[in-house]
Amino acid sequence: MDKYLTLPLKDEDIEEINTGDTVYLSGEMYVARDAAHKRIYDLINDDKPLPVDLSGVCIYYMGPSPARPGRVIGSAGPTTATRMDKYAPAFLDHGVKVMIGKGRRSDEVRDGIIKNHGVYFAAVGGAGALLSKCITASEIVCYEDLGAEAVRRITVENFPVIAAMDCRGNDIYKKS
Repeated sequence: MDKYLTLPLKDEDIEEINTGDTVYLSGEMYVARDAAHKRIYDLINDDKPLPVDLSGVCIYYMGPSPARPGRVIGSAGPTTATRMDKYAPAFLDHGVKVMIGKGRRSDEVRDGIIKNHGVYFAAVGGAGALLSKCITASEIVCYEDLGAEAVRRITVENFPVIAAMDCRGNDIYKKS
């Protein structure tokens, strides 16, 4: 079932999402990959202030290519989510509600999603140029020294994703 939702997602929105649903997201999300996740994770473990408030946010696992003239951002395809699995439970415990990447997630991430009433979406790999057309604004908010892996806040309009794991732990990658 197709759903059009506005970020940040409300609990009732998350409750209505079922694994396999096609969802079009509009609003703000953060972009972060491995290096930024490690830095934020270390701050969480050291009980230090975070550079961004994770409460209720959506994190897209992506590192864009440079923007061509006249474009907001370059190719914006998802990266493999399993590389963030060691960080995801702590991020969920600190308020993250939505994650977007590609591929499977671990049982620990599933448990974190259930515990924190979150959702994991899969974006189509190999479609970065197409996905970038849904991004209407992009700004680096921290860790500029990481280049393409800096944390960005982006604004999206009708960004297409598939619900890969819903808040009940149903997983599109596992057979029933």
